[in-house]
Amino acid sequence: MQNFIFDNPTRIIFGKGTIARIGNEVRRFGTKALLVYGQGSIKKHGIYDQVISSLKEAGLHILEFPGVKSNPVLSYALKGIELARNEGVDVVLAVGGGSVMDTAKTIAVGVKADPGDEIWEFFTFRKKIRSALPVLTVVTVSASASEMNPTAVITKEEGAQKYTISSPFIQPRASVLDPTVLYSLTADCSAFGAVDIVAHLLEGYFNNREPASPLQDRLVEGIMKTVMESTEVILKDPQNYNARANIMWSATLAFNGLTTAGMGLIGYPAHMMEHSLSALYDIAHGAGLSVILPGWMGYAVKNNPAKFARLGRKIFGITEADDMNAAVQGIYCLKHWFASIGSPTSLKEAGIPDSDIDRIAENSAALAKLWGLKDYTREVIVEVLRLCKA
Repeated sequence: MQNFIFDNPTRIIFGKGTIARIGNEVRRFGTKALLVYGQGSIKKHGIYDQVISSLKEAGLHILEFPGVKSNPVLSYALKGIELARNEGVDVVLAVGGGSVMDTAKTIAVGVKADPGDEIWEFFTFRKKIRSALPVLTVVTVSASASEMNPTAVITKEEGAQKYTISSPFIQPRASVLDPTVLYSLTADCSAFGAVDIVAHLLEGYFNNREPASPLQDRLVEGIMKTVMESTEVILKDPQNYNARANIMWSATLAFNGLTTAGMGLIGYPAHMMEHSLSALYDIAHGAGLSVILPGWMGYAVKNNPAKFARLGRKIFGITEADDMNAAVQGIYCLKHWFASIGSPTSLKEAGIPDSDIDRIAENSAALAKLWGLKDYTREVIVEVLRLCKA
């Protein structure tokens, strides 16, 4: 295990009926809140009323910014920044899933940035984030772990660039996680969320600098098995509280720094390539990951067959003695599981033509360079994408 600093200051308020506590949490950080949410599902399912009631009871002034779309875009976040600046907002509350939380974090950065700053320069690492408004969240879709991590992802429409910021200033101060709000999610949304959680776990599991990591490996394997079991229950019984609660907490643990502590520098090549799919085709992030991840695994297995074999044995019960054979069987089993929960496992299933592979690779190679993934040249990305064709 390598040296590390684990510092996660987010306060988690978990369980039934906890949305009623969000007003007092927000009140700790400001008096005028920008309420960021999506396309209206929180109103349909009663979440909006719970949040508004709690905020009003805490004596907060509320300014609403609805309409965030899945795969959020920079142009809309810029509108939120302008609104928050003009109205003197001092705290940001996101009520939604990863897209809403990421938009809220972008707004929080933009409001505190110098007036002349181009917000996109924070995403391209040309400028460093030095401040942000306090951010709090009420989670309605469990997948991204944005409720307990210091990152945000947004797409700049011009050039279809889906890039990331990371800063302790956008780490949420508090997040409310009530598993009952997940009851209304569609089967597709539940499945795509599960894929995202698994991908977060496996990127760190495979792409790290620590050769001996029994503790972290077992954390990943245990969470992954829980996610798979719980997802299968949810698809049959969407209002199973324990299964929803397991998914909600697993999503947070999968990408809040816990499973990768002590693992050294972590790479995210599958996420890097998926960002191009969702930027170019606006597909759900989880759907894109279920296309990319098995193909990437098929490419990367040659570099560490023993680790891939471990996954197959621990998760899928493979008994094959040869590491490479066990690894290949494990990759097949994971791809089959993605398909079994209704997530696409090929470019073809996602409606992406093979003729677009070069275009995707060009887009992805630019992000690989920005993220320091030097081994992922345009040619390598093309090779991975060809393994994702069918």
